[in-house]
Amino acid sequence: MSPTRERRRPSEEDEQERAALARQRRGRRSEEERRRTRATRPSPRNRPNRQVEIRRRWVALLTVLTVVAAIYLLFFSSMLGVKDVEVAGARTVPADQIRAVAAVPPDKPMLRLSTDEIRDKVAAMPGIATVEVSRSWPNTVEITVTERTAIAFFDSGPGGDGVHLVDGGGVVFKTVAARPPGLPELKLPKVSADDPVTRAVTAVLGVIPEQLLKQVTTATAKTPASVEFTLASGKIVRWGTAEQTDRKAKVLAALLTQEGKIYDVAAPELPTITS
Repeated sequence: MSPTRERRRPSEEDEQERAALARQRRGRRSEEERRRTRATRPSPRNRPNRQVEIRRRWVALLTVLTVVAAIYLLFFSSMLGVKDVEVAGARTVPADQIRAVAAVPPDKPMLRLSTDEIRDKVAAMPGIATVEVSRSWPNTVEITVTERTAIAFFDSGPGGDGVHLVDGGGVVFKTVAARPPGLPELKLPKVSADDPVTRAVTAVLGVIPEQLLKQVTTATAKTPASVEFTLASGKIVRWGTAEQTDRKAKVLAALLTQEGKIYDVAAPELPTITS
């Protein structure tokens, strides 16, 4: 019978050696791994407090509600809607007529109002030259207009529809019952803002000196470069184009001191007088 081999119990020295080896293995972890381990380990100070979390949720909810309320107030509520429409610059065109054409919806939120649409409506009125539309908070729409100014007129003649006023751009914008005093008459086959001859004649009338304009009784032209007008004295002035206005006016003033019937300043460097 073979002798029984006895199992040796680990001695205290063996236990100490194994513990030392374990500590040595733990010490081999890099500093970076140890930092990562510490970072993933929740810290009591980093754990969200329940009251703080609830407070954050309430703040977020109130923020959303505030934004929604502001959108409703600005875009859908009548609180910031149109209450008044003010018209400035109107003299001959009634302000109530401008308001009627503008047709601004009452109580419509100001931010949903199309100022361009209002401007286009008013600008289409015959007597209006320019229009500006703006919002005056909290509840007013301001419409500022510049009316057309008559620089001449033309008579449609027997069987026509009356006497028509024309502005400096050749726009026919108003019909009146009688010939207006102090304005020259256009003697043209056609009077229209789309007609180059009309625009040329009205452009000349718009730039000549006021003292000379007061003497003009009729104005005509066959081409845009052949504008001429008749003075109250019966003298005819061949002006040409609207260019060199100042020079032409000075030359004409000197020529009118001499006897003649037709005064040609279309080329001011070579003026002529015809009896």
